[in-house]
Amino acid sequence: RFSANAAKSKQATSRKKVLEKISIEDIKPSSRKYPAIIFKPQREAGDQILKVNGLSKSIGDNILFKDLDFEVNKGDKVSFFSKDSQAITMLFQILMQEIEADSGQVSFGQTITKAYLPNDNDSYFQSSVNLIDWLRQYSNDKDEVFVRGFLGKMLFSGEESLKSCNVLSGGERVRCMISRMMLVGANFLILDEPTNHLDLESITTINKSLINFPGTALFTSHDHEFTQTVANRIIEIGPNGFIDKVNTYDEYLADSIIADKRKQLYAI
Repeated sequence: RFSANAAKSKQATSRKKVLEKISIEDIKPSSRKYPAIIFKPQREAGDQILKVNGLSKSIGDNILFKDLDFEVNKGDKVSFFSKDSQAITMLFQILMQEIEADSGQVSFGQTITKAYLPNDNDSYFQSSVNLIDWLRQYSNDKDEVFVRGFLGKMLFSGEESLKSCNVLSGGERVRCMISRMMLVGANFLILDEPTNHLDLESITTINKSLINFPGTALFTSHDHEFTQTVANRIIEIGPNGFIDKVNTYDEYLADSIIADKRKQLYAI
């Protein structure tokens, strides 16, 4: 044991001497590149954000959610959960008017402008146009330099911005969709698994951007740290109802009363 400790001490002394010889000039900068994700609303939202009343959705005999009632307040960052991820995806699609609910009402405030990051983005990338022309179709300003600027924020520069959009990887598609979201300048964001397909640098950046976003956001994510640092409110939906708590994610998971309610949410 003494011999092992002596060896470790010798190794530590050796590392210390090596570190003392390294100057600042010897330290090479990291080759990692971080995108510049900034969600900046073009207009501030009013006090009326979103009201959902009696919303229900089923697929055949499978009840995804029923009689869902909630009101979103200005500045809320709401994380949605369900054992069936399809329930969250369909809720978001209903909010974006892509599909219809079986029953219930959705009412957005008149000042709300929405931007959406879907989990399945295949339908957005079917054509062979390059990325500049792809993003230009969503922009009021058609100037190429302006459009390239938003692609550049997501690390598409030079020749990369001329790629055909139907040959992109999963991560590249998500980066394009985030470019589109920034371009829109919405004050209300809906994000379905935003960290999927992204590298650590992009996840870190979108995490910080949502923390600092001055508008309102609804999202779902399997990334614990992402959810804990962004969400100020948790809504969990299931076939037997829903739970709506103004909590951090860790507080939500640690609450024994909520744990019992979660069991009832999915009880057969």
